Amino acid sequence: MLEEIRIRGLGVIDDAALDLAPGLTVVSGETGAGKTMIVQGLGLLTGGRADYGLVRPGVDRAFVEGRLVIGAESAVAARVREVGGDLDEDPGGAVLVVGRTLTAEGRSRAQVAGRSVPASVLAEIAEELIAVHGQSEAQRLLKPSTQRDALDRFAGSAVAGPLARYGGVYRELTRVSRQLAEITDRVREREQEAELLRIGLDEVERIAPSPGEDVTLDAELTKLEHAETLVRAARTAHAALMSDPATGSDEPGAVDLVAAAQRVIAGESALDAELAALGTRLTEVGMLLTDVAADLASYAEGIDADPVRLADAQARKAALTSLTRAHGTGIDGVLAWADQAGRRLLELDGAGDSVEALTARRDSLTAELARLAEEVSEARTKAAARFGAAVAAELAGLAMPRARVEAAVSQRDDPAGLPVGLRVVAFGPFGVDDVELRLIPHPGAPPRPVQKGASGGELSRVMLAIEVVLAAADTGSTMVFDEVDAGVGGRAAVEIGRRLARLARTHQVICITHLPQVAAFADRHLVVHKADDGSVTRSGIVTLDDAGRVRELSRMLAGQEESPLARGHAEELLAAAEADKALP
Repeated sequence: MLEEIRIRGLGVIDDAALDLAPGLTVVSGETGAGKTMIVQGLGLLTGGRADYGLVRPGVDRAFVEGRLVIGAESAVAARVREVGGDLDEDPGGAVLVVGRTLTAEGRSRAQVAGRSVPASVLAEIAEELIAVHGQSEAQRLLKPSTQRDALDRFAGSAVAGPLARYGGVYRELTRVSRQLAEITDRVREREQEAELLRIGLDEVERIAPSPGEDVTLDAELTKLEHAETLVRAARTAHAALMSDPATGSDEPGAVDLVAAAQRVIAGESALDAELAALGTRLTEVGMLLTDVAADLASYAEGIDADPVRLADAQARKAALTSLTRAHGTGIDGVLAWADQAGRRLLELDGAGDSVEALTARRDSLTAELARLAEEVSEARTKAAARFGAAVAAELAGLAMPRARVEAAVSQRDDPAGLPVGLRVVAFGPFGVDDVELRLIPHPGAPPRPVQKGASGGELSRVMLAIEVVLAAADTGSTMVFDEVDAGVGGRAAVEIGRRLARLARTHQVICITHLPQVAAFADRHLVVHKADDGSVTRSGIVTLDDAGRVRELSRMLAGQEESPLARGHAEELLAAAEADKALP
């Protein structure tokens, strides 16, 4: 409930405050007194478009603040805490203060519970608390989503039950579809990865390298490629160590020379122990040289100079080189990669199981969603006829006796949509239906969307009729009507007042009006007066007592507050309204 509105520097309002109460509050006053600025202020509080031309000339900024009481554990309170706002605890609930500031330089700032927030956040929060219905406002009823919500509220549990189940299935289907899409995308990536792994493993398997083979093969290739040089070096070294008569050379080799030296020492070794020791060492050298000479001969004989083997080794080297270049590592690294790649391939080959499971889950959810969507659609279609009849009955008493409103429930074809019945239609979190309220102003006229087929005054009355019809199912919000009685009078004006009073039994209703028939039904009557300088100040908004209400209704009736005839008529209006409000 809205307890207080304070407005400063907005249009003709200098600094004023409205104390509000439950029930029906009526605001009246002379034309141009500033009543519209109250509605403009409420529009700003609900996140409406900022019109910087409303800033009062001569001031830097305009400011609007509202004080509301909300449920401490309500969804709105939770949202306020979510944006960092502080709520004041009150015996009747939590106190929420919202504000909006406009500067003459063209800047706007919104506040929720002491926290600066974007105007969109203020609109989101205030939309749940205050509905401003005015001819110049961007009215909620013009939104397709609001029209659908209105029909759903009227239908009650017939729609709410299956729609709640639909919402749960829709969210689960969205989650599964997203997960399946992600996995499907990853499956493609995995398939590409698996294909590359298979190609690499096939190449490794074809070449079949052995651990360390590249190092061993390099050594073998060196010997094969330089076989003649190696043989020549070994034989030359062997000839230097040992003479070989077969070569035709009579020069002694190193073995022969060492043997000759050893024999000379041996002949005289008995004369001196030290010389004998040197002879022993010469013997050892001779034996070592003999062994080396034998090894050189064996090495020379063992060198393989087979050109066939050389060609095979070179071909093998080329194969191993291509493999190591492809992997950027040696043969041991290639074998390690092959081991890891084999294990990874086994993992990738098992990824298709989760795709199949998710696909089956998606198909099952889609079928369930289609069934629930059809159930919701049928319930909406049944409720639409009753809803139109109920609104038409209200319009009959609002100077639109021949008008009808129909709620058209339809679906749009969409090849990528949901299969419902024999069609594939677009769907969303609230079902497959488009709901459009259409006005038929008189018999024979074609139905047109209410925002196109109704004048400003008619639209306000259509909205009032709908709100009255829905009032029984929705309690606790604040509704503001700006000149909902425009263009009517007499009996129709009384009916508007009666319906506003009925709506005020379950809502806080604030109505800006020029009609005494409407004002007579008020639970609280505020009147707006301008000061001598043309501004509205705090003292310019007065809450009327009983005598004051009679005077104000007299002014509204005849423009003469002290006219006995007008006063009598005003008292009669008040008495009739009080009697009407006393009825169940």
